[in-house]
Amino acid sequence: MDDVAVGPLDLAARVDDALAVQALAFGLSDEEIAVRRHIVLRHLGCPGARALGATTAEGRLVGFVYGMPNDRAHWWSTVVEPYLRNEHLDHWLDDSFTITELHVHPGYQHRGLGRALITRITDEAAEPRSILSAIDTESPARRLYRSLGYHDLARRVLFPSAPTPYAVMGAPLPLKRP
Repeated sequence: MDDVAVGPLDLAARVDDALAVQALAFGLSDEEIAVRRHIVLRHLGCPGARALGATTAEGRLVGFVYGMPNDRAHWWSTVVEPYLRNEHLDHWLDDSFTITELHVHPGYQHRGLGRALITRITDEAAEPRSILSAIDTESPARRLYRSLGYHDLARRVLFPSAPTPYAVMGAPLPLKRP
């Protein structure tokens, strides 16, 4: 991580760079990138939305995270709320900071950048807890989230147009440190 700095990111100005990282990390098509570009720019208008980036000394964006205080009226919350309610955990949608996206370029993974991005953005949150969704499979991302104190709140969550189920995870803030 010595050659990469984590700091504030003007995500609106660098949305295409961020989506290029997400496309590599998540395997997105050009069509999916275009849809997500619109979503990211809309999210940035939400109260409390903020982003951090991981940037090389040359200015190349190799990772990013963004999130915002959760709002039950947002699309994501309306999808996950019934799953959380079934587990009697829908109170997690209140007073939570949502990690909307966290992605690191594959060539820069396993260097602690994801951990640095998510802990720094949540350290700045006023809310007492954080929530996020991740593909519901055992993966390096899920292991990272568990190591930070996130636990499964609901599993097999189906988002419209997503081919695979997701898990909704939550953690008290501040996140655990190694």
